Amino acid sequence: MPFTVLTVCTGNICRSPAVETLLRATLDPSVAVASAGTNAVVGAGISPPMGALLTADGFGSGGFVARQVTTEMIRGADLVLALTIAHRAWIVDREPAAVRRTLTLRELARLAGTLAPGSAPGSSDAERLAALVPAALLERPRHAGRSHDDDVVDPYGRSERTYRESYQQIRTALVPIVMALRS
Repeated sequence: MPFTVLTVCTGNICRSPAVETLLRATLDPSVAVASAGTNAVVGAGISPPMGALLTADGFGSGGFVARQVTTEMIRGADLVLALTIAHRAWIVDREPAAVRRTLTLRELARLAGTLAPGSAPGSSDAERLAALVPAALLERPRHAGRSHDDDVVDPYGRSERTYRESYQQIRTALVPIVMALRS
């Protein structure tokens, strides 16, 4: 059975489908990646500006359909990556048992970036992610009391510059996560 990652933003048309697309292209088939929104634009595709950024980087964005997150999706995910701390709170409010496997994307990146090489051992990305999440959570106390910007900016309805900023925040956050899986 694959390790499942659920990425969650608001409308499920900008940030979470971008993370879904990038993770699917990066991780091996032992990991299943999906996305959903807390207030999804159900049935919509990826917003054209975000789709253009993905396409420019060589990632297809066609065929995507936005969907509303459900408690069943949250329960079924081994890792839930929220795009803001408000999304994380929304998820944990609806499914309190998900608290130990729900982080913001940027929080996981920050925590993974402090791990020693080899902290996520395994022979597949599923095994390495299964090791990475608890190792990253053990890093939380070291970051307590400090101010962190763990949100990815919401570009919806804003300028192309804001879309690029949001996309760059996602791309930058994925680097330490993937490095932790590959070390």
